[in-house]
Amino acid sequence: MRVVIAGAGSVGRSIARELLVNDHEVTLVDRQPSAMRVAQVADADWLLADACELPTLREVRADECDVMVAATGDDKANLVISLLAKTEFGVPRTVARVNNPKNEWMFDEAWGVDVAVSTPRIMTAMVEEAVAVGDLVRIFTFHQSKADILELTLPQDSPLAGLRVGQVAWPDDTVLACIVRDARPIAPSPDDTLEGRDELLFVTGREADEAALQHVLTHGPATS
Repeated sequence: MRVVIAGAGSVGRSIARELLVNDHEVTLVDRQPSAMRVAQVADADWLLADACELPTLREVRADECDVMVAATGDDKANLVISLLAKTEFGVPRTVARVNNPKNEWMFDEAWGVDVAVSTPRIMTAMVEEAVAVGDLVRIFTFHQSKADILELTLPQDSPLAGLRVGQVAWPDDTVLACIVRDARPIAPSPDDTLEGRDELLFVTGREADEAALQHVLTHGPATS
């Protein structure tokens, strides 16, 4: 997968390192010479230029990339980069960093943003996760599809503990996507047994009923 990351600060470099570990092709772009810390991500391609300008996006072959990541510290720049990537180069997927939570409402499909990542929101979700065992926590929303990723840690005495995944009738438009147990992700099959302290990750669509899901998780499901 080809990924162009606009913004070579600590956030952009961290993303690049993770992608490179997974054998993706990465290009980092930044207009600040001080950001050109090439030795820190030596396997990436680097370009000193302004990603808000069309010639720069042409130079990094934005039309050939699979994902454009707008990870600068300037929300205006991240919106412009996402919009140009989507409208001028047809990039299939754009991911934009939201620096100021007050601007989050603008990061949607109208500005070419498929996924908006707000660090304060993620940090809040992680805090809520740490203190709210048994409660659903929304990790983030895909702005284009309006699908959500929800997380819940099963209490030790959960009515789901001991049941097989296939015995649980989840609400419509709700999919159990992953079970995390002892820091190990498990792709759930109908025969996997749920245990107390499991972290469950759900993907829910537009028509999902979160209240119904919370009820199943709290009071136990109908079984099949």
